[in-house]
Amino acid sequence: MVLVDSSIWVDYFNGKENAGTAKLDELLSTTIVGVGDLILADVLQGFRSDAEYKTAKTLLLDLELHELGGQEMAIKAADHFRTLRRRGMTVRKTVDCFIATYCIDRGMPLLYNDRDFDPFVQHLGLHAVLPLER
Repeated sequence: MVLVDSSIWVDYFNGKENAGTAKLDELLSTTIVGVGDLILADVLQGFRSDAEYKTAKTLLLDLELHELGGQEMAIKAADHFRTLRRRGMTVRKTVDCFIATYCIDRGMPLLYNDRDFDPFVQHLGLHAVLPLER
């Protein structure tokens, strides 16, 4: 099981070829791929075309859906944010804190192309599917 962040899905649906989208293509045929509810919303709200929205929605709803929120996860995400901030790193998006925290909590690898997740890998034990390149 691998959770895929919206940073990969956006590139994927826009037809961009990079290490992340190549890995996603591979994973879709070999592994159970998950999508978080917050990721689902983030990706789907970006479509302007109804046809593209419907196609993406159909594909994403075929994946295993994970609910990333809730009280327990909110507190853990806030704790992670505060830990990183004490180390001099500020995560720009609360949603990214939820995604990273969920993956850390469940030992689930995350496929992403967003440097905001790097501190979670470096300091909090998030498992990145692709090696850090930054």
